[in-house]
Amino acid sequence: MFVQANGMSIKVEDSGDTNDTNRPVVLLIMGLGMQLTSWPPALVDGLIHAGYRVVRFDNRDIGLSSHLDHLGKPRVAVAAVKRRMGLPVHAPYSLSDMARDAVGVLDALNIRKAHVVGVSMGGMIAQRVALQAPQRLLSLTSIMSSSGARGLPGPHPRVGLMMVNRPTESGREAMIEHGLKLFQLIGSPDHIDPEPVLRARIAFGLDRSFHPAGTLRQMVAIIADSDRANHLHKIAAPTLVIHGKKDPLVPFACGADTAKRIPHAKLLPITGMGHDLPASLLPTLLDAMHHHFELAALKKR
Repeated sequence: MFVQANGMSIKVEDSGDTNDTNRPVVLLIMGLGMQLTSWPPALVDGLIHAGYRVVRFDNRDIGLSSHLDHLGKPRVAVAAVKRRMGLPVHAPYSLSDMARDAVGVLDALNIRKAHVVGVSMGGMIAQRVALQAPQRLLSLTSIMSSSGARGLPGPHPRVGLMMVNRPTESGREAMIEHGLKLFQLIGSPDHIDPEPVLRARIAFGLDRSFHPAGTLRQMVAIIADSDRANHLHKIAAPTLVIHGKKDPLVPFACGADTAKRIPHAKLLPITGMGHDLPASLLPTLLDAMHHHFELAALKKR
């Protein structure tokens, strides 16, 4: 389905028993350039089986949601240099705008409160939701994300190069091969999904929607969000921070800093996890989230 949220047309998947008003809602927010279909079906099904209604959506400028090409193609390298120099970065839109999109999805579905879960950039958006609309959260879960504080380590150099480089050849197969190399580079070294599975996942995403300009605008929104870390102490929602010890894209120190800044946040380090959601780690992630949601529900009573 499509909903209107914060002036955007947002593609939404609403799963589970939507007629059961007592069923708690989990709102899943995906990361940079990734679509709602990037959430592993086994994770979504696991949450539904545990008794939750699961809402996923394509962030603005990605997937089947509104594309904002009229805003132009930003210069990511210039924005990154300005950020390092402490200069203001002017982005086509902000992570706060994307957080308002997420709240707008809840509004469109008449959902009053939800457990908000975000991965990578989605974790940053989830943090912004917790700051802007605290009354809408049952809990917050930030996975492989960051506080955005100055001085935190960045991606491994090989990962940074792979992120900005384009395939040397054109065509669908070249894009799939490039995506495969990237996911193998940033993925969990101790929990590698089989290559055919990764290849099929990448091909499905490319065929569903390919919009690299949207990814660039999202990237600049991340770079421009320079003061989020200074406000995380205001988050009152029960918070779980999950981060892989071997994340080469958003290093573990970024998750640890997030947990340190949010009052009473619990940090769950996962050995051997990189910057992905591999099948062999899904039971661990599901158990951690379900336990967190239950504890949050008990605190609300």
